[in-house]
Amino acid sequence: MDYEVRRVTPADAEGMARLMSDEAVFGGLLQLPFPSADAWRKRLDKLVDDSDSLSLVAVAGGHILASAGIFVRPASPRRRHAGTLGISVAVEWQRKGIGTRLMRELLHWADRWTNLQRIELTVYTENEPAIALYRKFGFETEGTLRAFAIRDGAYVDAYGMARLHPKPPQLPHPLPDSSPGPRSAS
Repeated sequence: MDYEVRRVTPADAEGMARLMSDEAVFGGLLQLPFPSADAWRKRLDKLVDDSDSLSLVAVAGGHILASAGIFVRPASPRRRHAGTLGISVAVEWQRKGIGTRLMRELLHWADRWTNLQRIELTVYTENEPAIALYRKFGFETEGTLRAFAIRDGAYVDAYGMARLHPKPPQLPHPLPDSSPGPRSAS
């Protein structure tokens, strides 16, 4: 089945609530059961005005198959170079290339159109398919976060992973020095 990738809109609230209502999806994230479309609408309303972040959805036949985003919410000007990545894919669409396509689109945006130098994420330590996807795109494990979250009544660990910009932008070659040098006394 063909699908399109596009920026999420507030009109996607119902579809996001459906995607996030599957325990196999929300259980791998920091989402809670029983998401409401109204809560998603409020979140999506904020995203529309957030020009520093990008949130995408993969859509086919009017149904959201996956969502992914890079979110920049610096608490300090010293962290404006970093974004946080999140991704979710409906169970029946996992391992079919949608995650790879969403990652490619997000990292293209981050690397070529923003000043993000670092992309961070957390992933549960047993989520081997997601970890393999992240490693494929250059993410490295930076540490294990013990008892990171509670899921289904038990604490679970997560890896903190990050990717530094593979080819950070450089300033162009400097112009020849046209400033007057020391003048000789004549």
